Amino acid sequence: MNAKRPSCAAPALETPAPAASQTYSYSNLEHSESDSTALAEEVALAIAYNGISQAVMLVTPTDLEDFIVGFSLGSGIIQDATDIYDLQLSGSGSAQYAQVTIANRAFWNLKQQRRQMAGTSGCGLCGVEAVEQALPDLKVLPGAPLPPAEWLDGLRQRIGAFQPLGQYSGAVHAAVFMNGQGELLLGREDIGRHNALDKLIGGLVRQNISTAGGLAIVTSRCSLELIQKVLRAGIQTLVSLSSPTGLAVQWARRHNLNLIHLPQKNAPRVYSPALENQA
Repeated sequence: MNAKRPSCAAPALETPAPAASQTYSYSNLEHSESDSTALAEEVALAIAYNGISQAVMLVTPTDLEDFIVGFSLGSGIIQDATDIYDLQLSGSGSAQYAQVTIANRAFWNLKQQRRQMAGTSGCGLCGVEAVEQALPDLKVLPGAPLPPAEWLDGLRQRIGAFQPLGQYSGAVHAAVFMNGQGELLLGREDIGRHNALDKLIGGLVRQNISTAGGLAIVTSRCSLELIQKVLRAGIQTLVSLSSPTGLAVQWARRHNLNLIHLPQKNAPRVYSPALENQA
C-alpha cells in the first residue's frame, strides 16, 4: 500500500521569532551606507543539580525548560523525566541560571561521573574514564521499519514552518519530530545543534508526545553525540539534512537505529540499517 505524503501539523508551542532575536546595524565594507538586520541571540545558561554546578551552556533563550529536561536525559544524567523533582529558572539578560532538583539515585550517579572526570589529565577529555564517558554502553533499540519514502518528500521545505527564528534571522539549527502517521508535530531551534535536539526531546517528554513509530529530523550534520541523544530518548529513526560521520553510522548500525541522510538534491540515503540487513 502506498503511503500518502503527510500534511504538516500546526507547530506546537511556537515561539515568535523576535523573542530570540534583536536588530543590529551594520555598514558596508566598501561603502558608507548602513543598514540593519535581525540576529539570533544567545545566553549563558548555568545548570546546577541539587546545588552543585554541572555545566554552562550557550543557548538560544527559548524553551529553556525543554532544553534542561532534554539535556539531562540526553547526557545520561537522569534515566527518566520523573527523576527531575523541581526546576527553577532565574537570571536576566545574557546570564541565566537553572537549579534542578533530581532523585538521589541520579545525583549519586552524577557525582560518580564527576569524580572520574576529576582524575583525568588537564588536556580535556583524556584518560580511560573520560573515553568511557564519551563512548558509553547504551541499550540496543528493538528496531523499527524504515519510514515510507513519501514521508520525506519535500521535507526540507515543509519543516520551514517549525523554523520561525531561522527564517527570521538565520544562524540557528532546528530539530523536528514527525509522528508515526507522518505528521510533523513539534520543532525546536537553537544556535547549538545539540541544544536544538535536547529541546526537542525535552518538549516531547514534557508534552507527553509518544515517539513510537516516529522520527527526529535534524538540520545539522549528524555526529556521534546526536546518535547518543536519540538512543537515550528511545527514538528509533533519525533523519539528518547533512551527512553523518563514519562513527555515527557505526553506532547507528550497532544499536538498531534507522539513520537516513536527506541530501539537498538527491534521493534519501539509508546508512542504517546496512543494505545487507535490510529486508
